[in-house]
Amino acid sequence: MITAPEIDTASATNTSRPPRHYLPEDFHITDWTGLESFFTELRDRPLHSATELERWLLDRSELESMLSEDLAWRYIHMTCDTQDAKRSEAFQFFVNEVEPQVAPYDHALNEKMLASPYLSGLDASRYNIFLRSVRRASEIYRAENIPLKTDISTKQQQYAATVGAMTVTLDGEELTLPQAADRLKNPDRMVRETAYRAIQQRRLQDSKPLDELFTELVQLRHQVALNAGFENFRDYMFAALGRFDYTPQDCFNFHAAIRETVVPLIDNIDLERRQDLNLPALRPWDLDVDPSGQPPLRPFGTGDELLEKTITVFQNLDPYLGDCLRTMRTMGHLDLESRKGKAPGGYNYPLDETGVPFIFMNATSSLRDVVTMLHEGGHAVHSFLTRSLPLGADKHPPSEVAELASMSMELMSMDQWDIFFPNPDDLRRAKKTHLEGVLETFPWVATIDKFQHWIYEHPQHSETERHAKWVALFDEFNQRTVDWNGLENFKPYLWQKQLHLYEVPFYYIEYAMAQLGAIAVWRNYRQDAAAGLAAYKRALALGYTAPIGDIYAAAGIRFDFSTDYLCMLADFVRDEMEKL
Repeated sequence: MITAPEIDTASATNTSRPPRHYLPEDFHITDWTGLESFFTELRDRPLHSATELERWLLDRSELESMLSEDLAWRYIHMTCDTQDAKRSEAFQFFVNEVEPQVAPYDHALNEKMLASPYLSGLDASRYNIFLRSVRRASEIYRAENIPLKTDISTKQQQYAATVGAMTVTLDGEELTLPQAADRLKNPDRMVRETAYRAIQQRRLQDSKPLDELFTELVQLRHQVALNAGFENFRDYMFAALGRFDYTPQDCFNFHAAIRETVVPLIDNIDLERRQDLNLPALRPWDLDVDPSGQPPLRPFGTGDELLEKTITVFQNLDPYLGDCLRTMRTMGHLDLESRKGKAPGGYNYPLDETGVPFIFMNATSSLRDVVTMLHEGGHAVHSFLTRSLPLGADKHPPSEVAELASMSMELMSMDQWDIFFPNPDDLRRAKKTHLEGVLETFPWVATIDKFQHWIYEHPQHSETERHAKWVALFDEFNQRTVDWNGLENFKPYLWQKQLHLYEVPFYYIEYAMAQLGAIAVWRNYRQDAAAGLAAYKRALALGYTAPIGDIYAAAGIRFDFSTDYLCMLADFVRDEMEKL
């Protein structure tokens, strides 16, 4: 049985960075020369015992945590304003001038550690997971990939800049695409259709350069894989992501289970929607409006109100959770509202040295924004719960665990949603809509993941072949009862809105795996709230000091994505929906 570390409740309210033991307190990165001396010292330091090796590991971790946080702030500042040239230059300095210099040292330090005669003297139960990851990183390292990865990072930035600049004008008002998407919830069907066509037409304007950018990324990534001795980038990424617990075939089996189990449920939901809306045919702009014909839910007015209400929800669940968000607010570690020039999407960025993460999102006063805030808030709590772990690597569990933290928070918090929806009818609508979204997660994830497998198994595909494959997969898993007549020119490019394909390839199947786990956590919480929440916190506090299956077990659930398990948990969600 894995034992989680004691949860340091004071960590949720501490705004100070822990003292440094290796780096000067006032050190910050201005150029490579000032940084390199620390890497050379670690590379050349003699090690005469397991104790000295462990001290060396902690010093290296401190250096890496400082580097990670420096890069984090550069990325945060850039995504908060993609049109600020200085912010972009600061990020590019790190990508072009620092990361390529660090990579050879990082590999040399891995080799030094793995070759140490004192490695066997380290506590195996404490370091096995870390060492497993280091060995894998050492195996796939190739010096010739350093400039390729720099080029990839630069090109990935182009996606955020391109999409972040997209706006449409509706009724004389310039809107970001997230703001315009709010109109898809309007009871007036003409308003919805106008907004939908405007959004898709705007995306279509940049579809060609985004296609060309993606082709360049695919070719660069494929070369990285070939250089590292892999047949394709998919296999390389399974190694790079440390996927020790499942294989590509397991993913294919999961896709099939989703098609068999969840897709028919979504088909039925869409048929009921068409009947409730009294429509002869369901169109893409009919999928977000409330089927009762009521206006869209408005759970908050401003980003400040969204944060305040989320803090109350967290506080009611557990005072520790509320303290986490209060600390982030005190430190200014949130940027919540949508605006022109801001990068798309949302994230919680861990800050390894400070231990207090940053939440970024594009709120426009919708239910989806509430869910996003709760989701990112779950990630934030995870950062706080791992804040005191000694190694930076311990604070970065794989996505199958990280997304369990966020998705479980969405569901466990639902008993507190009256904070956002004091009207009982609105509350029922919000819960039902979200639970439909939970089920809809599975087909979309399967589509994106299966698409990625095909992309990188066929790296020389043409854009025409790419579009055809996407449409076939989309039709296999999504909107099978929706009428796309006359909209065929939009469908081949729908994948371009998924930033993961451009910025974090193969980081997606984890959402479906973690969604299953989150439903199981919620099921436990329903049976015993106190025990379910305590198990959730204990599991997250492990960070990445245990295998995925053991972390799930600590949460009282299974790391399982079989058809039977999926069917059981999908039925549970459906039963909860019927109770509303």
